[in-house]
Amino acid sequence: MASTTTFSLEGKALKLDSKTDIEPHLAALVSNSDVEEIVLQGNTIGIEASKALAEALKTKSKLKTVNLADIYTGRLIEEIPPSLSSILTSLLPHTSLTHINLSDNAFGLRMHEPLVHFLSSHAPLQHLILNNNGLGPECGVLIANALADLAAKKTAAHPQLQTVVCGRNRLENGSMEAWAKAFAVHPGIKTVRMVQNGIRQEGIEHLLTKGLVNCKGLEILDLQDNTFTIKGAKALAAVVGQWAVIRELGVGDCLLSSRGAIALAESLVQGKNKDLKILRLQYNEIDTKGIAALKGAVKTLVKLELLELNGNKFSEADTHVEAIREIFEERGLGELDELSDLEDSDEEEDEEEEDEEEEERERVVKEADEAEGETVALEQDTRVDDLADILGKTSISK
Repeated sequence: MASTTTFSLEGKALKLDSKTDIEPHLAALVSNSDVEEIVLQGNTIGIEASKALAEALKTKSKLKTVNLADIYTGRLIEEIPPSLSSILTSLLPHTSLTHINLSDNAFGLRMHEPLVHFLSSHAPLQHLILNNNGLGPECGVLIANALADLAAKKTAAHPQLQTVVCGRNRLENGSMEAWAKAFAVHPGIKTVRMVQNGIRQEGIEHLLTKGLVNCKGLEILDLQDNTFTIKGAKALAAVVGQWAVIRELGVGDCLLSSRGAIALAESLVQGKNKDLKILRLQYNEIDTKGIAALKGAVKTLVKLELLELNGNKFSEADTHVEAIREIFEERGLGELDELSDLEDSDEEEDEEEEDEEEEERERVVKEADEAEGETVALEQDTRVDDLADILGKTSISK
């Protein structure tokens, strides 16, 4: 039996251009005064249809959750701002609306005005899902600043912002100062997911040490597929002890290196993260020395349920891997992921080359940072390709 509190057109692939197009689909929404959740994901909504939708949304006083993911496929750039403005403006008065999902819509900088207005003004907001929107660093700054402004609107009547998901948005280093400020003024944040944003080590360091370190109640942090190197890894190691209730930490595919893994393990072994259940460290160039250090962390993390280590530089038959498995078995809790894509490593050779490789990583990433702000034709700028070749990163599916 369908829920009377949920109205959904999810995945119907409707092309709704006019008021006439959308009205038949809104009949059930208009007649239902108990609606708490609206799901419009997977349709395409034009300007006039959005105005009609906005009128229907205005009357839903119990509304808590709105899913507007993937509602502009095939729309012209000029259509999206007025459509989005109509919908978001109609949602502003809803004092119970705490969740909004705007993922998989090609917003970019041109769409920032309705987004910024809503995000800086809607005091009840607790959970923001803004994933894969093509924001870029400039729009990323505007969004982060809007969330910082939102903090000033929060009162005792408005629970704090708890969730920010903003992945696959090319936020890069250029927006990390703004994001750090936003997180610093929202210390009640519990979940942050910012995967695959092209953030390099200086940006990661700033985000962690100036922003997320203030979020003492952080439960989930996922920064996978950004670039840490040893600088970012040391920053993570320095702040992770502040998150006493963290349950999931995702830093896979981040070029932590074995040195970075050791630094993180040394912090985790101090026992300040007793609730940690999931630790993602896959594809990080971690060798047997890093695994040895992580073995000590596993002993300390008595609630650990999953440790992901695939894609690193050690053998599955490594004695430290076997020791980690034995710890899980004796405890009756916890497991390693499937180690199906490991790269065997010569320990002596690694020991000789580790410092040299780390210096090379830092140099190339620094050059790429400098290149980021330059206006250079794609075919003329080979530094990003050089970076990929030297770092040897392996893509993973998130």
